[in-house]
Amino acid sequence: MNSVISRYEVKYYISFDTYHKLMNFIKDYLVRDKYYHETIYNLYFDNDYYELINNSIDKPIYKEKVRLRSYCKVNNDTDVFLEIKKKYNNNSNKRRVRIKYIEYLNYINLGTIPKCDKQIISEIDYCFKKYNLKPKIKIVYDRYAYILKRDTDFRITFDTNIRYNIDDFNFDNNNDIMYMNDGYIMEIKASSGIPIWLKEVLDSLSIYPISYSKVGKIISEVF
Repeated sequence: MNSVISRYEVKYYISFDTYHKLMNFIKDYLVRDKYYHETIYNLYFDNDYYELINNSIDKPIYKEKVRLRSYCKVNNDTDVFLEIKKKYNNNSNKRRVRIKYIEYLNYINLGTIPKCDKQIISEIDYCFKKYNLKPKIKIVYDRYAYILKRDTDFRITFDTNIRYNIDDFNFDNNNDIMYMNDGYIMEIKASSGIPIWLKEVLDSLSIYPISYSKVGKIISEVF
């Protein structure tokens, strides 16, 4: 997986019923991504004022977040990704390092800088110090991913079965609270825009872009 990712991203909320209608229209254009079904673990960092998350809730043109991500349940030797994600309008830039989970624990608990890309880890460490970041919210969800047959850079993901925890930040257990299970968060990720045929399908089903943040929604409803 790349250390730097830049792309166009748009989110939608769709019900289970709408999901099935949509797939009937577009299934012949899609193939399953090589990471078709994953359980994704995310740990979001913020300060005691929830500065980054509250800024995201305000829907600014520019926003950033810092998180730890794993694509499976972890042990100390599991690869995880520590990353900064910056978004300007619908254009996203993600800078991340791949480290072992034990390296993350040593960094967050002891301040030991992981041995990885020096430039990116220095940017991440700067954010931790600038904002006084701490683990704040763990979010876990199931993701189903597809790519277009004719454009492998064009990816559509569906997130569901979203759980969260504001007390237990470990990735090696499943003590999470159910948050939302009545639909999907669909996200289109592409190096350019959305094909006209797909726009027409989305319009026909009244599927429109939304400004949505899982962590922002949890904060706004829980606190």
